[in-house]
Amino acid sequence: MFMTPENESTVYVFFTLIFLFFCLLLVAPPTEFVSAGITIQNILSNFLGSEQMNFVYYHIRRTTATLLVHSLFPLAYYITLGLFSPELELFYPWLIGWKGQIFLAFSLILPTVTGLLCLFWYRGKWNNHPISRQLSYLVNDSSSSWRSVASSIDVEFRRFDKFTTGPYGRRLIVTDAWIMKTSTYFVNVAHQQDIHLTLAGSEEHEISYENTIPSQYLHISVGVVNPRIGSFNVRLNATEFGDLKEKLQSPVRNARNIVIKQSLSDQFLDAFRQQVHRNPPFTPPPSMEVEACIGCMQMQANVKLQKLCDNPTEGSCVQCFCRPMWCLECMGKWFASRQNQNEPETWMSSLSPCPTCRSKFCVLDVCKIVS
Repeated sequence: MFMTPENESTVYVFFTLIFLFFCLLLVAPPTEFVSAGITIQNILSNFLGSEQMNFVYYHIRRTTATLLVHSLFPLAYYITLGLFSPELELFYPWLIGWKGQIFLAFSLILPTVTGLLCLFWYRGKWNNHPISRQLSYLVNDSSSSWRSVASSIDVEFRRFDKFTTGPYGRRLIVTDAWIMKTSTYFVNVAHQQDIHLTLAGSEEHEISYENTIPSQYLHISVGVVNPRIGSFNVRLNATEFGDLKEKLQSPVRNARNIVIKQSLSDQFLDAFRQQVHRNPPFTPPPSMEVEACIGCMQMQANVKLQKLCDNPTEGSCVQCFCRPMWCLECMGKWFASRQNQNEPETWMSSLSPCPTCRSKFCVLDVCKIVS
């Protein structure tokens, strides 16, 4: 880039590569940087505020600060190279070549223009920010503003039952009413009632960055009915696909018939469900009241523990006298959680304590309730 002796060019190239590498680590910080707190969000935490309490304003400030910091990278490179190689005389612009002068001008103009843009976004209390303008397209009542939509999103984000996945800086967040995808400079937001989801493709890796076992990642296209809201794509680990579907209000279309590899827990739940349907059913007496499942509080309790695997006084299982209080899904998840996670092949033949009275039972003792 600059006029340098030929025997020193390799050193400058190496310095440039090292600088670009550290810039990349700041733009897309790995897990180690996140754990150490070496991120723009952590360094500017006092300015950004709390994401948990004010999700929308946090990301408005985050995207603004991130863009401004990233615009300073060329100038930081110029200054650092000038300190690293004083013989280049980079701090004397009139002595360097025209290429160096062009780069210096670019490194000064870029943060200046970016700063003016950020100031424009800030005017009117962030009314001009791209995220704010996107939320204004989601307002149903003409008398409301984007701040009412932001307040609704903030309230739902505080709930513990939201679905969240994805690497740092690129998360997928699904609440009862909203689906959101965060990125470096923007946050895609759409109302669940205004979207249609399509399984666009999948990719498989023998070793993922999270673990050393084969992993499958799904690409889901989120189409938005509102023409003023852009569609977007999300990338999801196949093991989390079941949890995502439970939070979505609309189904995910699989027009390409992509085979989704289930997690061990999902595979066990399928086998658990099939075995329970093969077990003898339980007919409750008229005096027995069946209420909602105390595990999920969404479905009616539909299973009852009865010792059927052996004689009442023999074997490791114990007769349970609890009234029906759990649904099949919650009972299966409870059973799986009580097993050795390193030996999934033994789950179906193992025992579990009753979640209420701690009486030991096996899969053969779980009976479906029939009217």
